[in-house]
Amino acid sequence: MQLLEQIRACTLCEQSLPLGPNPVLQVSKSSKILIAGQAPSLSVHKTNRLFNDASGQRLRIWLNVDKEQFYNADNFAIIPMAFCYPGRGQSGDLPPLATCAKTWHHNLLSQLNNIKFKIIIGQHAQRFHLDKDKSLTEQVNNWNTLLPTQIVLPHPSPRNQMWVKRHPWFESDVLPALRARVKEVLEPQ
Repeated sequence: MQLLEQIRACTLCEQSLPLGPNPVLQVSKSSKILIAGQAPSLSVHKTNRLFNDASGQRLRIWLNVDKEQFYNADNFAIIPMAFCYPGRGQSGDLPPLATCAKTWHHNLLSQLNNIKFKIIIGQHAQRFHLDKDKSLTEQVNNWNTLLPTQIVLPHPSPRNQMWVKRHPWFESDVLPALRARVKEVLEPQ
């Protein structure tokens, strides 16, 4: 995919990135599930492997998949809203820079014709892929109206443990439906 080579060589945001550009994404024309995330963490910047941190471990538990399944690009396309680590702010990583979405996302997503299910993680991805006027909690709670084509999740960061505790329906209702849909897509009968 020529576009993928262009993205990996991108330096558009170089002046705004504290550690310089290092675009990280996982994609294949055969990808079945799209994970639309936020932006790479410092760990991802260092290892070039998305969700290579506590958030990734938690996300894989939510999806009920192992690392081998998760890092198989024919299973999962992982496309963050920004491809480079944006730096750290007062309360965690900075939000994704908008340049990636404006420059690359529409063209890249239009080339992924095998996607059967979209997992939208966090408010920045939600605002790009869905209704900008609804809160993340509203979108997550609307899971049953979005399935079987897509679902919205809170970010799996350990920092969001309080959100999960305040919304017990997420673990009792959303996660079983999410796991069932992932299994259905990855292991069709």
